[in-house]
Amino acid sequence: MDGKPWLDPAACRQRQRRLLERLAPLDLDAVLVVLPEHVQYLTGPRWDWRFAPLVGLDAAGSALLVCPDRPAPLAAADEIVTYEAKWRSTLRMDQRQASAAAAAGWLAARGPLRRVGVEWSACPPHVGRMLGAAELVDIEPHLVEARRRKDPDELALLRQAIAATGEMYRVAREIVRPGVCELDVFSALQAAAVRSCGEMLTGTGNDYASGLRGGPPRPLDCRAGDLFILDLGPAFRGYFADNARTLAVDGRPTDRQLAAWEHVCGAFGIVERMARPGVRCRDIYAAVQEWLAAAPVGSWSSHLGHGIGLFVHEPPHLNPAWDDTLAEGEVIAVEPALYGAGLDCGIRLENDYLVTADGLELLSPFPLGLA
Repeated sequence: MDGKPWLDPAACRQRQRRLLERLAPLDLDAVLVVLPEHVQYLTGPRWDWRFAPLVGLDAAGSALLVCPDRPAPLAAADEIVTYEAKWRSTLRMDQRQASAAAAAGWLAARGPLRRVGVEWSACPPHVGRMLGAAELVDIEPHLVEARRRKDPDELALLRQAIAATGEMYRVAREIVRPGVCELDVFSALQAAAVRSCGEMLTGTGNDYASGLRGGPPRPLDCRAGDLFILDLGPAFRGYFADNARTLAVDGRPTDRQLAAWEHVCGAFGIVERMARPGVRCRDIYAAVQEWLAAAPVGSWSSHLGHGIGLFVHEPPHLNPAWDDTLAEGEVIAVEPALYGAGLDCGIRLENDYLVTADGLELLSPFPLGLA
C-alpha cells in the first residue's frame, strides 16, 4: 500500500452516507468493517492480506480509519489512527489484535454501545471482546447489496482492468500455437496486463489450461486440435475484470467447433435484447438455456454470469439458484458456453457489460473469433 487513494474520497463519503441510510432501520450505534475490500470501498485506500485495517462509522456519520504503520493521505475519514504492523521491518503476527486495540479510544468516546454492525464472516474475536455487551448485528448482506451499483470512480478502475484483458487477448493471439507451454502463455499475458495497467496487479485470475474447461496453467505444451479457453480476471487496484475468449491452438477450428462457436455468440444477442433494469436474471438464463439446448453440438449446464467488482463473483447472479433482478449501475460478466467431447473440451465466451437505463453497454469489445 503506497498511501494513494485508489478511489475518490468524495465518492467514498457518499458511499458511507448511503450505507448508514440503508442500515438506519437496524438502529445501530456504530459499524465496524474489517474486510480489506470494504475498507477500500468506504475510505479509498486498500491494504493486502498481510495487514488488518479497520473502519468505524458511528450513527452521526463520523468515520474512523485504522491504518498499519502510517496514516493514509486523502482517505475519507474524520479520524485516522495507526497501529504498529512491523517491528524492525518484520511483520507482526497479531495484526488484528493490534488494529482492534487502536480503535478502542474511538469506540469509548461513543459511550456504552447497544448494537454494533459487523461482518459476521470476518469479524475477529478481538473486536467482539472489545465491544463487551453490545449486540453484534450482521451487516455484510447490506454491504454486498450496496456494492451492486458502481459509482464513477469504481467504473474507472473496472474499465482499466477490462482494457488490460484486451491487451492480454492480443498477445495470446500472437503466441498461442502448438508446442507453447501454458506457463509461458500465463507469464506473457500477465506481463501484458501489467504493462497495460502501468503497475502491479492486485489479482491474476482465472483459467489458463489448454484442452480443459478451466484451471491454472500447467508445465504442459498446447496441442494441435485443442481449444484453449482463456478466462481472464486481472484486478486493477482491487477491481476485477472477468471475461473469456476461446482460441483454436493450431488456428484451424473444425466445422463442429465453428458451429458451436456461432451458437455461443448468438447467446449474447439474447442477453443484449433482454437485459434492462428490473428484468429477472432467471428469465434471461431460461432464454439462453433454451437457445443453447438447440445447439448442433455440445451442451451447457453452468451459470450464465454474475456481477463483478471488488470480488470476482458478486450479485446479481445470472443463475437460477438466485432470484436476482438487474439494476442500473451494475457491471455483469455474461459467459455462455458449450462443452462436449466433440469439441475437444468446449467453447466459452464471456463479455463484461454495464447495466444502463436503456440496456447494456459492452465493456469488452474484443474479437471473439476462434483464430
